Amino acid sequence: MTDTSTAPLVRYEIRDGFAVLTFDSPHNRNALSSRLVTELLRGLDDAAADPAVRGIVLTHIGNTFCAGADLSEASDADPAVAADQRTRVMIGVLRRLVEVPKPVIAQIDGNVRAGGMGIVGACDLVVAGPGSSFALTEVRIGLAPFMISLTLLPRLSPRAASRYYLTGEKFGADVATEIGLVTVTAEDPAAEVARLIGELCKGSPQGLAEAKRLVNADILAGFDASAEELARRSASFFGTPEVHEGMLAFLQRRAPSWAE
Repeated sequence: MTDTSTAPLVRYEIRDGFAVLTFDSPHNRNALSSRLVTELLRGLDDAAADPAVRGIVLTHIGNTFCAGADLSEASDADPAVAADQRTRVMIGVLRRLVEVPKPVIAQIDGNVRAGGMGIVGACDLVVAGPGSSFALTEVRIGLAPFMISLTLLPRLSPRAASRYYLTGEKFGADVATEIGLVTVTAEDPAAEVARLIGELCKGSPQGLAEAKRLVNADILAGFDASAEELARRSASFFGTPEVHEGMLAFLQRRAPSWAE
């Protein structure tokens, strides 16, 4: 019998010259727990340091790619301290994905929510199965998409950002492709990722690194200019009555007071 307490939450393997990092925490919809984040960052660092690795694939076990922050962890800690810690961690994860000098492909065949959306925005290429769904649900628990805006706003069309930031409504892979969040919708995401890997491997390592640096320069400039202010704004909301009610309602699977 497998000891789930020690099994990795982010599995690491090399396939076809690419490091494949698989989120394997389906019991909480691959939420960004402190342990999952630690393993993700370690995997990214290992892939970046390995000269035999040409790029990185992020994928998942279960029907959810990533559901965002682990709210069960958040509810057990001092709100202000926990919020600041989570915010700093999220900045680190997103920035690492953007600046790692190797192409990162997200392979998605399921749901993406909240902070998971920021991870998708940070990836260089995104392949989604037709049944995938996406949503920015922060407004429904009394928050806003603070930190993940650093990678989402440069990708999304302005009208799409306004709509989905404000409504929190769900949209599918075809819409995600139309508005710039997803690169391509594919009936077989694994096959399309394999094809893209073949194309990427035609490029030299230094050429890919410099091309990525050029494409992501404005995103990294946004981190330098706005991350600290966004972190302060994000942390200031945790512990407020609306966020407390929103998180409690989420965990209790009921509508918050303002939606009843």
